[in-house]
Amino acid sequence: MNALLAEVFSAAGPLAASIPGYRLRTQQLELAEQIAAAMADNRVLVAEAGTGTGKTYAYLVPALLSGGKVIVSTGTRNLQDQLFSRDIPTVRKALKAPVKVALLKGRANYLCHYHLERALADGRFLSRDDAAYAQRIARFAKHTSSGDKAECADVPENATVWAMVTSTRDNCLGQDCPKHKECFILAARREALAADLVVVNHHLFFADVMLRDEGTAELLPACNTVIFDEAHQLPEVASVFFGESVSTAQLVELVRDTQIAGLAAARDCLDLPGLCGVLEKALRDLRLTLPVDPARFALLQLEGRAGFESAVAAVVSELAALAALLESQAQRSEGLESCWRRAGELLERLRSWQSGANADFVRWGETHTHSLQLNATPLVIGEIMHKQMSGHPRAWIFTSATLAVQNDFSHYCAEMGLGDASTARWESPFDYPRQALLYAPRNLPDPNSLAYVEAVVKAALPLLRASGGRAFLLCTSLRAMRRAHELLAEQLAAAGLDLPLLLQGERSKNELLERFRRLGNAILIGSQSFWEGVDVRGEALSLVVIDKLPFASPDDPVLAARIERLRSEGRNAFMEYQLPRTVINVKQGAGRLIRDENDRGVLMICDPRLLSKPYGKRIWRSLPPMKRTRDLDEALAFFARRTAVEG
Repeated sequence: MNALLAEVFSAAGPLAASIPGYRLRTQQLELAEQIAAAMADNRVLVAEAGTGTGKTYAYLVPALLSGGKVIVSTGTRNLQDQLFSRDIPTVRKALKAPVKVALLKGRANYLCHYHLERALADGRFLSRDDAAYAQRIARFAKHTSSGDKAECADVPENATVWAMVTSTRDNCLGQDCPKHKECFILAARREALAADLVVVNHHLFFADVMLRDEGTAELLPACNTVIFDEAHQLPEVASVFFGESVSTAQLVELVRDTQIAGLAAARDCLDLPGLCGVLEKALRDLRLTLPVDPARFALLQLEGRAGFESAVAAVVSELAALAALLESQAQRSEGLESCWRRAGELLERLRSWQSGANADFVRWGETHTHSLQLNATPLVIGEIMHKQMSGHPRAWIFTSATLAVQNDFSHYCAEMGLGDASTARWESPFDYPRQALLYAPRNLPDPNSLAYVEAVVKAALPLLRASGGRAFLLCTSLRAMRRAHELLAEQLAAAGLDLPLLLQGERSKNELLERFRRLGNAILIGSQSFWEGVDVRGEALSLVVIDKLPFASPDDPVLAARIERLRSEGRNAFMEYQLPRTVINVKQGAGRLIRDENDRGVLMICDPRLLSKPYGKRIWRSLPPMKRTRDLDEALAFFARRTAVEG
């Protein structure tokens, strides 16, 4: 296989012949060889390859040449679409590989004939826009072959109407659905089962394949290799899906569906509307025990709120009463039977959360504007992950640009339960000493001081002027992001600098990025959404400013419980858990700056702890080998030199 790979990736090979601008990268070939070897031996491989290595082609070539069934799981739906629509067709054409490929998304991405028909008949839309969008979706339904909402170009993906015309695991009627034969989800799954290579995303992989929640239990047993791209995201995703949750929104949806099913098939059951109303009031009362603003609450905080525990008990009681009544009416229609089944499942989850019987799970709550979600999250995912991976022999490939801390994979492997994994790491092929400068300014205050954001903006302003905008300002909190935007707007106006300011949340992420690229001199201020998965090449992005080292908030209930668990075992939670996660997050943020061999720019990390604290050295040494300075003049000179070259 190595000889074949060397030929494929060579300067005279099929990739070079069919892909404009392709050139041989030693790192890419070596990564492909390691992946092919792991696939041949059914081994676990954890591989970090720096930005620019070409990870996608490095795993697609062995996957398409393997002759087995491969699942590729990506971090986001956007990456899924990019893989399926651009990268795989390019490599498949170059290799002339007769491989059948399928794209599989979560059920919320597929139009549901039954729910569309019901929504149109019911006509109770939340707005005029939704009513108009529903008509467009109805037209789309007549000619689409996939039912994928991403293909319905004239209805925004975030339009609220989509929730009314797609199904959830709770409200899907399954084989009892009158539209069962036309189901887009079932069609997508049939294609996935028949394909040689299936592209999914991490959320779907854990919900459907690992946990076998939604009928794709056949997909994993038939698979020879699983490849996780953007594998650094897996611990977070796995924590969510290995846990359990129940939300007031799910229960409100159950009430609404019960009312509609009751009107259609059980008008003579006079107790049904009354029980629905009582449960709906109990859910409102439960939500009102907590503040309006979205927040996360540890169990002790929840139990300390007046009326919370009695409100949960009231919801359990009313839900049990509704479930019992639905059981007596279930035979009257598919809709009522589905509602009875859902009520039982939700009741079981709610009682499980209420009892807290499993000490290996941390219980906590999260409020949204109109709902409350009660979560039980595993404190340790490694054992669960290892158990899920055992059984049928297959290869497992975990790859990302950010998995190691100073060449050390032990944190990631321990957290994910990958004790028997092979590990490998390659530096980026970019010329970081020539292309980039890391600037750590002097004399910034303690990051916890009240005037810290002001100090960051003041320190960044000379560089923003020198770079002519073309910058990301990455903040570690939404509060700091909004304050930085406010201050920067004032200071740019005072300095007479006409640089467009873009703020996360003003528009969708994709719209903001498109505008940022188009303007060419903008400053984009963002929080978590822009630390990773963002690719802006060329001069439009020449400066990345990071306000603080991105340590997770100690108030986060899951983090706090995990820290307490490690401490109780006599371990150093900071060095073993918090710091490695921070290193990976900093590497992700830093990775926004240099995206190809022609990019040049400055990475400014404002947090003084990078150099004043002993642990800062581990972060400092984990960053790409760019030239480093604490001197503002040297950072300004970097931009002056670039301007001279451009001139």
